Amino acid sequence: MGPDGRGAVLTGDRALLSVAQMAVADRLTVAGGTPVPVLMGAAGSAVARIIADRWSPGRVAVLCGPGDNGGDGFVVARRLAEAGWDVQLSLLGAPDRLTGAAAHNAALWTGPVAPLSPAVLEGATLIVDALFGAGLNRAPDRRVAALLAAAAAQAPIVAIDVPSGVMGDTGADLGAVAASLTITFFRKKPGHVLLPGRTLCGETVVADIGIAPSVLDRIAPQTWENGPDLWRDALPLLHPTGHKYTRGHALVWGGYPMTGAARLATRAAARAGAGLTSVAVPPQALPIYATALTSIMVRPVTGAEDLAALLSDGRITAHLIGPGAGVGDATRSTALAMLATGRAVVLDADALTSFAGDPAALDRAITGPCVMTPHDGEFARLWDTTGDKLHRARAAAARSGAVIVLKGADTVIAAPDGRAIVNTNAPPTLATAGSGDVLAGLVLGLLAQGMDAFDAAAAAVWMHGDAASRFGPGLIADDLPGLLPAVLRGLSA
Repeated sequence: MGPDGRGAVLTGDRALLSVAQMAVADRLTVAGGTPVPVLMGAAGSAVARIIADRWSPGRVAVLCGPGDNGGDGFVVARRLAEAGWDVQLSLLGAPDRLTGAAAHNAALWTGPVAPLSPAVLEGATLIVDALFGAGLNRAPDRRVAALLAAAAAQAPIVAIDVPSGVMGDTGADLGAVAASLTITFFRKKPGHVLLPGRTLCGETVVADIGIAPSVLDRIAPQTWENGPDLWRDALPLLHPTGHKYTRGHALVWGGYPMTGAARLATRAAARAGAGLTSVAVPPQALPIYATALTSIMVRPVTGAEDLAALLSDGRITAHLIGPGAGVGDATRSTALAMLATGRAVVLDADALTSFAGDPAALDRAITGPCVMTPHDGEFARLWDTTGDKLHRARAAAARSGAVIVLKGADTVIAAPDGRAIVNTNAPPTLATAGSGDVLAGLVLGLLAQGMDAFDAAAAAVWMHGDAASRFGPGLIADDLPGLLPAVLRGLSA
């Protein structure tokens, strides 16, 4: 996607809408001629159809709240009863307190309405959580929390919109229990993909309830779930007349005595397609790197003069410093020299920590494309940790002018202009030493070939996860670079 966000509608299936944006989508649909009760009826009917497709009729307890989520629940109850289910419906509050579309659909329910209590769970083989949805901004009270806990211990739970207690905008848990299935409408919300919300949602299904995709033109989403359709068209292409320099020259700063991290990064950069990959190393480290890296150029660097001569080579198109570099003034100075070239730079690990306590110096130095790849601990040394993960990554990107890759099982990639992507394909096997070094090298390899920083970061994070998924259990970081050709083949198929 370009910086103007023109890819937003084309990649609309991956758009993540905030609670407020989803409310706008509803209002635009209503303004376009769909009455609110009809829209609610479509939502509840979609939930009932999905349930009927997955489970055989039995006793289902439908737990309804006092708002629109509860109104959806009344529709679900009616449709499942019509399909032969034994429906037990309970309501938080009195039926005569319901208003609007919720009251309309409650009036169409002809069965009994029990008060919300554990008794309604008796004999249930399935439970529908239609209590609060994404609009809740506080923890469920103790009575509701106890009922949800009892429900989770008895039968699978199907949550409408999000499990009650999960914040739709952040994925924060204010007292939810895990659902087996969550059914939401039109588009996912950030809470469906950020942790711990993603885990609490179980499988998330997006149901079509008749909202036109064109409403995204009015909403202009700035957040997406990562996937190849966001950046596939921006991947570097091979040309019949190309040569190694047209494919970019990636430079990694190699540390000593910790040499493994930089070696992992260089292999990843080369496997990502960089025409040349070099590693700059202290002279005493030359034998180690040269023995281990047969297709990588190893460049000994002694002092500032050698460094300046190396960085003056205009054929080098992207730089990486951090993996195994060591924390201190030397790493900081080298990072500043790389940034001063105005060419693409990836800052990771020790390079980030070397600016702890003085992030403003880093901000001032960023004048060209830059990607920074902190984990939570490194992030906390440089930027404000207030707020949810999306907010923190966006704020750091806006302040620094760099693309921020805030790593984790729910990695967030944030651009300075406010765009953000949440990655969801990273398997737990990536929690192994050195995997972050491979990711940094993968970003470097794509940047070296001229890819936009935001696209390169998003693509690298997804490819990193896909490579690990292809390997499975027993993965170590050394395995990852060799898996990248299969990932790239899959993307070009």
